[in-house]
Amino acid sequence: MKKFVSMLLVAMLFSLTFVFSFAEENAPIAIKALILPKFEAGEMSGDFPGEAQYYYEAYCADGQEYEIKGGHADSKLYVKDGVAMYITGMGKVNAALSVNNVLTDSRFDFSNAYIISTGCAGSAVEYGVMGDVFVISACVDYDLGHHADSRDLSNKDQKTTWYHDASYDGSSFKFLNKELVAKVYDLVKDVKIETTDRTRNFMAVTFDNAEWATRDPKVLLGTTVTGDNYWKGEYDHANALLMVETYGCPDPFAITEMEDCAIGVALDRLGMLDRYIIIRDSVNTDVFMNGAGPESLWDPEFEDSLASEDSVEAADIFATAMKNNFTVGKIVVDAILNGEL
Repeated sequence: MKKFVSMLLVAMLFSLTFVFSFAEENAPIAIKALILPKFEAGEMSGDFPGEAQYYYEAYCADGQEYEIKGGHADSKLYVKDGVAMYITGMGKVNAALSVNNVLTDSRFDFSNAYIISTGCAGSAVEYGVMGDVFVISACVDYDLGHHADSRDLSNKDQKTTWYHDASYDGSSFKFLNKELVAKVYDLVKDVKIETTDRTRNFMAVTFDNAEWATRDPKVLLGTTVTGDNYWKGEYDHANALLMVETYGCPDPFAITEMEDCAIGVALDRLGMLDRYIIIRDSVNTDVFMNGAGPESLWDPEFEDSLASEDSVEAADIFATAMKNNFTVGKIVVDAILNGEL
């Protein structure tokens, strides 16, 4: 009888060991930081850098790659040592769907992860210069509310063409975690970032040597305005200022881009908004520059890449701004991995 009991205990211990081992091997992969660029200019490593390359090379190179069901075409989730990165695709729909599909994938544990949206943007004139890096404290959706065509206004001198509709307020703006934003900004506010002589001259000529336009680039706090259309001009700039004022955002209108408010809505629904961090760099401005207008700049026959060193929009700042973003962002990612946030 004693021999039988001993054998039974051994069998039970063996079974429990097998169960625990199986459970450990199949446990979700814990992620500490999820980095979300929107596009890459070319390859993930070794060529002209877009939004993803510097982060990929620093944190995810030679790691594991995973397909995400319902994910963005050709994107993979790159995972290594607690860091994950996913290229969401551009625009609000792509960004929100990508984020939702990644964060609800049962193979990964994002319960303690910080979600970092990173990439380029256009800075608000009289606030940012090309090359600046922004830590964002609030997101506004440019498209929610009502927009009029200026030709339909009875007051032809009116600059703003946006009208607030409070029924959209649950999705039309998101305030980020105030304490987290303050910690992140305190970490990076004094980081030295760069510009180029060509870009500095470009800003000086375009804006008549205005003091705000000729300063060195720096890290700033601000609000981002997310639009599904690539807008420019003094009237839409006025609309963005009005939106930021209407929603009571804690910091000034700083940049415009095409994803961040949508990501914020997705995170809010998943209960993760309090761990949302946005780090954006400026590669152009929200008004037309260098003699360009909508008819010339957006003519399908006209080719002008922001990544070109001769861009009529961006001069030669793109590559430098991408490096600036990473210089700031690496401090934040490292702080997350070291348990400092």
